[in-house]
Amino acid sequence: MKKEKVYEMEKSAQLKGVQSESVQEEYTKDQGYAKDISPQKKYKDTVFRMLFGKEERALSLYNGVNGTDYKNASSLQFNTLENAVFMNVKNDLSFVFASCVNLYEHQSTVPVNMPLRDLFYIADVWQKEFMNKSIYSTKRTVMPNPNFVVFYNGVKALPEQMEMKLSDSYLIATDEPSLELKVKVLNINSGMNEELKERCPELKQYMQYIDRVRNYSKEMKLKDAVIKSVEECIRDNILRDFLMEQKAEVVRMSIYEFDEEREMAIIRADERELGREEGREEGKAEGERRITVLYKCLLKDNRMEDWEKAIEDNMYCSKLYEEYSI
Repeated sequence: MKKEKVYEMEKSAQLKGVQSESVQEEYTKDQGYAKDISPQKKYKDTVFRMLFGKEERALSLYNGVNGTDYKNASSLQFNTLENAVFMNVKNDLSFVFASCVNLYEHQSTVPVNMPLRDLFYIADVWQKEFMNKSIYSTKRTVMPNPNFVVFYNGVKALPEQMEMKLSDSYLIATDEPSLELKVKVLNINSGMNEELKERCPELKQYMQYIDRVRNYSKEMKLKDAVIKSVEECIRDNILRDFLMEQKAEVVRMSIYEFDEEREMAIIRADERELGREEGREEGKAEGERRITVLYKCLLKDNRMEDWEKAIEDNMYCSKLYEEYSI
């Protein structure tokens, strides 16, 4: 079976929210990238989540973000909620370390609603944590400090670092909101936060892989770009061990992620064009309404010479609009 056909079948099964075991059975008959591939999950996993879903790499990422040098990865405890899925996408990383609960997300789109998403998620985490403890007693319930970080690598230009707040979405702006949640957004594209990437080699190499896929996909099919990037990174010792162990899964996930990224870009472009068309239609309708009102006003005042002049002269027409407050 051709790999392109397999991918189409897998994607179709995934979009329908069902297991793709029959597709998987066919796919594993192929050579190379078909080996060791796991069944399709009901949610969309990501290469980022799989890469940093190991304690040692998550600790490296934590050290990179915080400028620390912790060594004992066994002290890091993942607390990702298995049933917490938002829009078919799981939270990337959630773990407790150094008395803090850290929610790390990777995004290729501008994460304007991430504070709200993180609020939902941390509420679920704490509800699970304190489910068997009384919060009505006189003894204060203590909890680990929450930290919210987004690693952004989208194509839309963003500053090197920015902060998004829950209160940014409030209908009424206030300097002292009763409920606040702040998310640190770190741009990890080329030339951005290079010190962070030097402190976390896995993050640096992850972006080197992503950059290769993006560059090659401009000149070849996406599937070919992904496979070429994986093979080159293994050759160049970029995420070598990870890619050697998870080659087939990384290829499948990368194709899906980049294909989805392209699809979302097309959808947004279509939405912008639709908005422009609607705007033009609304503007045309408003123009027709104003000219009709002006005609009635001039007819009532027996000013048909002004009407004929207004038809030929836009400046004069505008003056008449102002005169009649239209």
